[in-house]
Amino acid sequence: MQPLRVYSVVPRLPSQLKELWDLAYNYLFVWNSDIASIFSTIDQVLWRDCQQNPVKFLNSLPQQQLEELAKDDFFVQRLKEAAKVQRSYLAREGCAYKFDGAKKGEPVVAYFSLEYGIGLSLPIYSGGLGILAGDHLKSASDLNIPLIGVGLCYQHGYFRQYMTQDGWQQERYPSHDFEEMSIKVAKDKNGKDVKFNFDMKGETLHVKVWQVEVGRVTLYLLDTNVPENSVSFRGITARLYGGDLEMRLWQEILLGIGGVKALDALGLEPSVIHMNEGHSAFAGLERIRVFMTEHGLSFEAAMEMVASSSIFTTHTPVPAGNDRFPAELMRPYFEPYAQTMGLAYKVFLSLGREDPRDDAEQFCMTVLALKLSRFNNGVSKLHGHVSRNMWQKVWPQYPVEDVPIGAITNGVHMPTWVATDFSLLFDRYLGPNWREDPDCAKVWRQTDNIPDAELWRTHERLRERLVDFVRKRLRRQLMNIGARRKEIELADEVLDPRALTIGFARRFATYKRAGLLLKDKERLLKIISDSRQPVQFIFAGKAHPQDNEGKKLIQDLIQFCRREECRMSLVFLEDYDMKIANYMVQGCDIWLNTPRRPLEACGTSGMKAMANGVLQFSTPDGWWDEAYLPDNSLGWAIGRGEDYNDHEYQDFVESQTLYKVLENDIIPEFYDRGHGSLPRSWIAKVKKALRILGPEFNANRMVEDYTEKAYQPAYSNYATMHKNEFQGAKELAAWRMEVMTKWSSLKVRNIRSETHTDVYVEEPIIITAEIFLNGLTTDNVQVEIYAGPVGQDGKFARRNTVVMTPEEDMGGGWHVYQGEVMPHEAGRFGYTVRILPKHELLLDPHSLGLIHWAQ
Repeated sequence: MQPLRVYSVVPRLPSQLKELWDLAYNYLFVWNSDIASIFSTIDQVLWRDCQQNPVKFLNSLPQQQLEELAKDDFFVQRLKEAAKVQRSYLAREGCAYKFDGAKKGEPVVAYFSLEYGIGLSLPIYSGGLGILAGDHLKSASDLNIPLIGVGLCYQHGYFRQYMTQDGWQQERYPSHDFEEMSIKVAKDKNGKDVKFNFDMKGETLHVKVWQVEVGRVTLYLLDTNVPENSVSFRGITARLYGGDLEMRLWQEILLGIGGVKALDALGLEPSVIHMNEGHSAFAGLERIRVFMTEHGLSFEAAMEMVASSSIFTTHTPVPAGNDRFPAELMRPYFEPYAQTMGLAYKVFLSLGREDPRDDAEQFCMTVLALKLSRFNNGVSKLHGHVSRNMWQKVWPQYPVEDVPIGAITNGVHMPTWVATDFSLLFDRYLGPNWREDPDCAKVWRQTDNIPDAELWRTHERLRERLVDFVRKRLRRQLMNIGARRKEIELADEVLDPRALTIGFARRFATYKRAGLLLKDKERLLKIISDSRQPVQFIFAGKAHPQDNEGKKLIQDLIQFCRREECRMSLVFLEDYDMKIANYMVQGCDIWLNTPRRPLEACGTSGMKAMANGVLQFSTPDGWWDEAYLPDNSLGWAIGRGEDYNDHEYQDFVESQTLYKVLENDIIPEFYDRGHGSLPRSWIAKVKKALRILGPEFNANRMVEDYTEKAYQPAYSNYATMHKNEFQGAKELAAWRMEVMTKWSSLKVRNIRSETHTDVYVEEPIIITAEIFLNGLTTDNVQVEIYAGPVGQDGKFARRNTVVMTPEEDMGGGWHVYQGEVMPHEAGRFGYTVRILPKHELLLDPHSLGLIHWAQ
């Protein structure tokens, strides 16, 4: 029997408690402990059982308890103070970064991501990519950047992990009730629910829009689980990374094309879009289509408009992690779509191919995003280098170092991840600015003022809290698989709150090498069985549901942990999420990371641990490659970044290094105790890491980098090209067409260098060249000297470029250019000359893929 009508019944809050709803519907409580404590102090157990979901929590409180709270003057006063803190935060105006001409209160940047890790009670994330996106929004909120987020609202989110008795991963997908979460249906300016629809393969897809308040930033989530849709279309927003390849295509069409349509339905017109990973690359296509159909621009002008105001961040150095779709799968969706843009389907497909002429190549979302953005970046310096090598085929004429993919290293949102105990310590000795201005080196220099004993006792309390948490979780895990009573009772005694505790928590992809520690099990057993210097390990992480190799790694690890000689010192926690992550990054002594270099794009979990005084022990990959110091004063490295062709041999060598550093360096230093049982040398490392790495590897610095290097230039470009009915875009497109038409006829001749018989260090070499421009002007090109040390193979070992200046018009299209270079060290030195396109609206001359080298 179905009810005729359904109501959402909510508790009747007494007038004194009305502000609880304001606190509940803004995720500021995730990083403001004063607000979170308002809920937890009402009923700590219920708050925990509700997964820190304030809406569900309030709905679960008995009416009588609410009435009693309203009579508690102390609680009511605390509530008013917390509400005042939130109002003050939300009302704060002003931003250090100016977007001249932008409407006050309107977003300038739209950030697109397939997942977001905002808080435990909004489970629409799977791992690092989503957590990074959540931290990006939080720091944008703190900095008051005019930014909004766009994503999908998953009914079941990512899977929850549980284990069989033999340690094999199983998945379950709980259903989430959005009515009991801190999200609301988005409303338009007339107060009506925001809904829209569009055609997908000849069928109408209906979309509902939800909104989530993340401090001052609003996140809009698209939902297809509505009655108007077919069962298959309802499933688009059922699971994150669920379903087959066509389902992934549907999700990415919804995120990109649907995301742009959602902004229109909301009445929002951000000038800049930021595509977080290739999943959202279709957003660039939809913007091109809108500029063409609604503003009458040509495809070329619309593409310049879009690319000049788009940012793309790639996160995946593993080829399998970049989505590719067969042309035939895409045909029914995009052949009609391409026609609306005046493109042949084959031309359309070339936008997503590294080699546009290869009809057999699949359509790659990363390639599409790279071509539709003038601001491309990896997420660490090493990842930027890897990405330039990985995607060089998109710009085949360029040397790797000129491929237009830069790097902005990730960071973590400090107030979210720093433990409350450490927050109080930082407040006392660093001042409150560590929250407001965490990228300020001056703030973190105060770390030296923290007394060693106070720092260490705070850390020990967090380790004790972690051990207590692990015991309770392990007990529950064992009960769920029907373990023997003796095993369950032993769970209360696992781990030692005073022992060196090493954490390993991440996705169990094979390249992350979770099994590296188990390469020599006898040596590991010897390490953990030393009662004089006890060592213990805590593991957590999930494998993708279709990754059986990753599942086998987990199974092998769990079975080893369950061995009689290991069970007290090795523990695997199932169902890794933000809650477990918080306990581990705050309570471990060492954060272990063993990826096969250079396949870790960044690795932000180590940054979270660092912010809590946890030292790193990692292969020099991702962020640790740029943070690590060879004197081990900030932590330890597994190897020195050597390159290996034989992976088995690499794993053997690096596992031996891992054991050696543990036995000879880490364990002795941890147990080297002075007066008061303090490990002074260890504490000095913790302080130095906080002082040097704290101001660098945080999300405020990251968002500021994006704003300065990408958002502001992209917005400026958009504003310039938008003026006078897109005159700038039209001129840039026309200029590009002319340059591309004439480019192949450019010539370089008579290159001369004026030097003495011998060339000395720091002595200038004057170079002249005659350039044939084929009707182009000197303002249309940039002629450069490309010079540097030359290796034994005859190739440039490093390079420097110097812009040459036009000195003489020789007539007939020929011009004389001149410049000078200077060798800074002795040895083989060489140079050549090249020509690049140049235009005031072209921020990166490499982005067009045009280059002419001297022969």
